Amino acid sequence: MDAMKPIPLWPGMAPGDKGDIGEEKDTTDEAERKGDPKKYIIRLGNVSQPTITVYSPPKEKNSGAAVVVCPGGGYSILAMNLEGTEVCEWLNSVGVTAILLKYRVPARKERERYAAPLQDAQRAIGMVRHRAKDWGIDPGRVGILGFSAGGHLSATTCASSAARAYPAVDAADTESCRPDFAILIYPAYLAADDLTHLAPEIKVTAETPPTFITMTQDDPVHVEGALLYSLALKQAKVPFELHVYPKGGHGYGLRHSENLVSQWPQRAEGWLTTQGWLKPRK
Repeated sequence: MDAMKPIPLWPGMAPGDKGDIGEEKDTTDEAERKGDPKKYIIRLGNVSQPTITVYSPPKEKNSGAAVVVCPGGGYSILAMNLEGTEVCEWLNSVGVTAILLKYRVPARKERERYAAPLQDAQRAIGMVRHRAKDWGIDPGRVGILGFSAGGHLSATTCASSAARAYPAVDAADTESCRPDFAILIYPAYLAADDLTHLAPEIKVTAETPPTFITMTQDDPVHVEGALLYSLALKQAKVPFELHVYPKGGHGYGLRHSENLVSQWPQRAEGWLTTQGWLKPRK
């Protein structure tokens, strides 16, 4: 996996921040760090300097497609390996350039929990399109993929592409911040508290990007969110693919288990292929 040096999203302090978050660090306890490395999860906290890191596939496999990867962590931390670098490695294996987004956490006081991360995600998509030629990317095939809170961030980014959530900084902000497609894996917070309708920030229209969704029936963050989102996509006539598996819980990433949900990467690759996102444009 060929990774570039992390690129700061903002030329100075991120919009709305005060620089009072504290030191960025892995918050996982020492005992888990010394345990099974296959189960270890990096829980990165206190992110005040968001970045993107570009992971490029081998040139002979590069399809031109790119995906901004949004790890989960309840808008408190970022699961940077489980739902970040491991995902980038998989995307590279199917010919996709992966852009790992290290967005701001924890949620800022007196702001919606997704407000600062949304600014970071919009900025990241604009930067990817602005640098597409340099990075071997087709600017018309830039998607977003998120897990748990990162899935909510991805859906919110899809719903908020009509206008930037911050004043323009440079030429990258003249590019569209609408993802061309979205992959939501056990997305959190899509439903309102009563689980009968979508959260107010999750708006679906005919302009919402085509979407692939995976979740399990026993997920503690409630499968209703994925079902409601899929129904809204159907009503808006937006192409989508939904996989609901009976067991698997939450937070599995790409790590294998005996549950059928472990096959979601193959299903997602099939969706990307049949939708034409992995077919190089002439």
